[in-house]
Amino acid sequence: MFIIRIKKKYIFIGIFFAIIFIFSIFLLKNSFYADAHEHGGFIKYAKFTPTYEVLEKSMLEDIKSQSEDKQISWIDILAILSTKYGGDFKKYSINDMNAVVKRLKSGESAEKIANNSKNYNYYKEVYNAVLGGFLGKYKVRKRALEAKESGEWQEAYGLRVFSPIAKTFPFSHYDDFGASRSYGYSRPHLGHDMMAAVGTPVIAVESGTVETMGWNQYGGWRVGIRSFDKKRYYYYAHLRQNRPFHVDLKEGAQVHAGDVIGYVGRTGYSTKENVNNIDKSHLHWGMELIFDESQKECDNEIWIDLYAITKLLEKNKSAVIRNNDTKEFYSEFEIE
Repeated sequence: MFIIRIKKKYIFIGIFFAIIFIFSIFLLKNSFYADAHEHGGFIKYAKFTPTYEVLEKSMLEDIKSQSEDKQISWIDILAILSTKYGGDFKKYSINDMNAVVKRLKSGESAEKIANNSKNYNYYKEVYNAVLGGFLGKYKVRKRALEAKESGEWQEAYGLRVFSPIAKTFPFSHYDDFGASRSYGYSRPHLGHDMMAAVGTPVIAVESGTVETMGWNQYGGWRVGIRSFDKKRYYYYAHLRQNRPFHVDLKEGAQVHAGDVIGYVGRTGYSTKENVNNIDKSHLHWGMELIFDESQKECDNEIWIDLYAITKLLEKNKSAVIRNNDTKEFYSEFEIE
């Protein structure tokens, strides 16, 4: 009996310490990134989990508020909710969103609504990195094509980024982030695939600078564009064989959101250039977050799931026109 009691005692002690350990991990998870900033660090890990429904509603609340007395930011809304849910939007409730919007419009600060949590600052920095260039004021006008004069600039507020696939061109997609890939070595898929026909115009999602273009054995013909604020690196891969890039695209050049940068293909999976080794034509596009320049190319790059963002960007597609002489497509509008 004595031996049995000792065993039960150790079992209870083990359970007690296991609970303490799990609770400690939970606390570390929710404070690690905030503490890192206090010691001069930068964010080294981030996930982006808001669903399309959450993104759409928070965006519409932001846009609606611009004509009201109190303007609010969708990034504040998302950061508050993420603080409440611990970054897990499976817990999302529309009532929570409505309550946050109501309090923000009443004049309460986002920090107060988030109970002055250090985690709010972390989530806000992450969502600023992901969405900072997406929503705001912009100017748009009809582009001068075929010797016609440019239209007048029109000012607007809303999405100033575009779907990676041009308007009227069909595509299909599903959430494939993290799926396994085996060419070269076993690895997770760190982007989003949009299945489309060869030759479909590929659009610059956001304005930025062309940092990379050329051949990569994994991505085939690919383009890398850095946002002007340096926080987002866009990667467009598996472009068309023989004529992958738009004729105006050059490394180091600036592109505007909505511009045609290349064409869908199925190149890649080969050390030899200009080879079609991808089974199905599609655009692979990815977004890398960069909080410090050392992260640009390293063993711990931060790539995010773009499924929800891709669905949101379907609301803003770039209309294109084909030049029949050169067979190049151009965006119908300019945006600044």
